[in-house]
Amino acid sequence: MAKAKATPQQHFDFDAIIIGTGPGGEGAAMNLAKQDKKVAVIERYKDVGGGCTHWGTIPSKALRQSVSRLIEYNSNPLFSGTEKAKHLTFPDILSHASSVIGKQVKLRSGFYERNRVEHFVGEASFVDANTICVLRADGSIETITANQIVIATGSRPYHPDDIDFSHPRVYDSDSILSLQHDPRHIIIYGAGVIGSEYASIFRGLGVKVDLINTRDRLLSFLDDEMSDSLSYHLWNNGVVIRHGEQISRVEATDDAVVVHLESGKKMKADCLLWANGRTGNTADLKLENAGLEADGRGQLRVNNHYQTDVDNIYAVGDVIGYPSLASAAFDQGRLAASAMLNNESTAKLIVDIPTGIYTIPEISSVGKTEQELTEAKIPYEVGRAQFKHLARAQIANSLVGSLKILFHRETKEILGIHCFGENAAEIIHIGQAIMQQTNGGNTIEYFVHTTFNYPTMAEAFRVAALNGLNRLF
Repeated sequence: MAKAKATPQQHFDFDAIIIGTGPGGEGAAMNLAKQDKKVAVIERYKDVGGGCTHWGTIPSKALRQSVSRLIEYNSNPLFSGTEKAKHLTFPDILSHASSVIGKQVKLRSGFYERNRVEHFVGEASFVDANTICVLRADGSIETITANQIVIATGSRPYHPDDIDFSHPRVYDSDSILSLQHDPRHIIIYGAGVIGSEYASIFRGLGVKVDLINTRDRLLSFLDDEMSDSLSYHLWNNGVVIRHGEQISRVEATDDAVVVHLESGKKMKADCLLWANGRTGNTADLKLENAGLEADGRGQLRVNNHYQTDVDNIYAVGDVIGYPSLASAAFDQGRLAASAMLNNESTAKLIVDIPTGIYTIPEISSVGKTEQELTEAKIPYEVGRAQFKHLARAQIANSLVGSLKILFHRETKEILGIHCFGENAAEIIHIGQAIMQQTNGGNTIEYFVHTTFNYPTMAEAFRVAALNGLNRLF
């Protein structure tokens, strides 16, 4: 990658400036500050935390938790005969999400204060490769300089020009958090992670949901069995999924929205949630002043050290694209800081990054899928555990779900783990820890030879391991 040179200056206000205070920015700022670097962060919103805390991961998962507990209450035989089924509206559960956001902001603000990171509130833009202009809400401007700069500005929902997102019946995954009415019917366009999660949330509230998928299956990056399990569970709970469809146009009126599909179908609902695509937040950074250029999706190109085409400017998180996970962004920030401190650093993200999808029930996976192993002609076997057979799942009445372990037939090395069901994103880490073992420590036999607490959901690993080993001959 060819490198442009930063503008030479004799003195800088800071060793490093971090633009954005989401997970990526926080990871970089904390790592640099703990190495006694003078660090500034710039955040355009009034509070730290970035999109992850205010519009994405935290609020949507808080909403999901409330709905999940509501479903649990209404399906629990202890209450079904004596208590009237509870009904909550979307505004009702937003209060819990707001409480969690407040706690997260207070926590993360404390991190910056304790580590003496200077916090600027305003819109950042480049003057040159070492100079940032901060435009405050009152119109005042401050210019600050640094030896190194990290772009951690995240992403925002993609807005096609022909959709009126200012209409009170049309929402994206950010603005849906301002929904004030109680819809009886919602159309969700885009069946990726965000669309699938919100389909679960609204259906759990008793809202009629039409989920429009532009592809031929849900979350096609998942193992096929996990994707099929989610599809079946959504369908079984009344979500109408329309695969392979594209929106042609949207009509929004005072009391409804009509969606016209390219296939000729029409659907009417109380509101539309557009959840199809995201764009890197680079449009207002004036990247050209620093010698940088984003691609058509607003994303920046980086090398293995998260260094951009300008050698003193780094980028991490959603603004560089895949894997677009809060967990990975934090680690990318830490790794970028390590490279900024020592350009000989060889630290990298782990190969097998776990994925957590917070549908109801949730999905989590780490490692290879069956499709990938088959395509690579790797001789693997499968071990399965059904949650309905586990004592802990029966006690908790969480019978939907399963755990699947993929392992090499000859070496017994664990190649992939896939889980669908309550607490899947927690359960997966037990298997991930074993997969990370070296010197022959990563084998499915670990789960057979260790002792698990009983009854627990973790016991699914022992059940699945025995099931898989029984298939060998």
